[in-house]
Amino acid sequence: MAFRQTTLVKRCLKNFVGDRFSLFKFSTFSSASAASSPVTEPPTLPPFRYEPQPYKGPLGDEVLLKRKKFLGPSIFHYYQKPLNIVEGKMQYLFDESGRRYLDAIAGVVTISCGHCHPEVLRAVIGQSVLLQHATTIYLHHAIADFAEALASKMPGNLKVVYVVNSGTEANELAMMMARLYTGNLGMIALRNAYHGGTPAALGLTGLNTWKYPLPQGEIHHVTNPDPYRGVFGSDAHRYAKDVQDHIDYGTCGEVAGFIAETFQGAGGAVELAPGYLKLVYEIVRKAGGVCIADEVQSGFGRTGSHYWGFETQGVVPDIVTMAKGIGNGLPLAAVVTTPEIASVLSGKIQFNTFGGNPVCSAGGLAVLRVIDKEKRQQHSAEVGSHLIGRLRALQERHDIIGDVRGRGLMVGVELVADRKEKTPATAETAVLLERLKELGVLVGKGGLYANVFRIKPPLCFTKDDADFLVDAVDYAISKL
Repeated sequence: MAFRQTTLVKRCLKNFVGDRFSLFKFSTFSSASAASSPVTEPPTLPPFRYEPQPYKGPLGDEVLLKRKKFLGPSIFHYYQKPLNIVEGKMQYLFDESGRRYLDAIAGVVTISCGHCHPEVLRAVIGQSVLLQHATTIYLHHAIADFAEALASKMPGNLKVVYVVNSGTEANELAMMMARLYTGNLGMIALRNAYHGGTPAALGLTGLNTWKYPLPQGEIHHVTNPDPYRGVFGSDAHRYAKDVQDHIDYGTCGEVAGFIAETFQGAGGAVELAPGYLKLVYEIVRKAGGVCIADEVQSGFGRTGSHYWGFETQGVVPDIVTMAKGIGNGLPLAAVVTTPEIASVLSGKIQFNTFGGNPVCSAGGLAVLRVIDKEKRQQHSAEVGSHLIGRLRALQERHDIIGDVRGRGLMVGVELVADRKEKTPATAETAVLLERLKELGVLVGKGGLYANVFRIKPPLCFTKDDADFLVDAVDYAISKL
């Protein structure tokens, strides 16, 4: 498979090179005509009134050599010739030559408001000139203001905030809380899930591509309620029965907790079967466990229909973890829970040196305000509906598109070599990823077989951007 993929990538890129010099020609198209007819010319990026700064730093080849020499070999990059990204503005990125790209993966689902959003920058810079760092052993209003604003976004009694630095750290803390609060060790997670890169978080993760051969502790991975690839289709009751069976036959009858992403990120933008969480939360709570919602990627209005992903399933978790979009690129994350569960950490010293530092807290508060002020949740719903509709129309023309799924600006496009067998089109996905880059579109790649385009742009992504993206996908596929 590896040889086939490499050969196919090289051959298709060679065939494509004749088109690359025409990428900068201006063409006009309308959404209506683009939706109904194939794209025969390379599409053009929508106009954007911004001029990047002249770049005078090291070029990509030099940066790559330095990375290889001084950074760990596990660090990977996209593309055969990796991009040297030097500037960003809202939904666009610029390389060393000043070329503009549509960022449809948002720094791996991290840029919520937009690259270098002026209001977020103003908050970060304003705080930085006064005080960059002070831990929680002193008082500072920034962390308290941020926690108050974040708690106001939560349903039920989810009112206590722990501010940390990353989604991995948030999930580890949530798992520790669950075990301490219940007195049980066993955790239930989903196959195809991703919850972080440390040993404990990798234990929760259900993708072999991320896991090292290390002990993962008392963790049980249950059948993934994937409507497209799952063994029970969209039947939430049969998936929930598998959870009950795991508790009955694989545990002492009691568990510490259950953790799930409502929309699986690294696993390929999989939305859980409708009604699944409501059934499973009841089962887990009867077994003495607490329910954890991993909102690292799906929170903050990205799904459009709701502010939090778990709300799409009609549930209220006991613990919620969040990161990425919470800081618009800042190292910021949080765990929000009930006062009762939070109290279990008060028996020992629980301290985080950088968690909630003034700069990140000021930036996080600005992010929450921008999302509300600019009505980004509503915007995500409207633009996402347009994007998904156009992608599904494209699916009718291209057999390689096996599934289009998602909500708002949390979208996955799964590519298959055979629709009936759902054979992953891994090699073709790699080729198309390169072609989209040449056309000026940067998307993510995910799923166990690396055959899913992850389309999760900044929330300022427009309908014109959506049209350009879909036309680029259409054109790239037509050249396979």
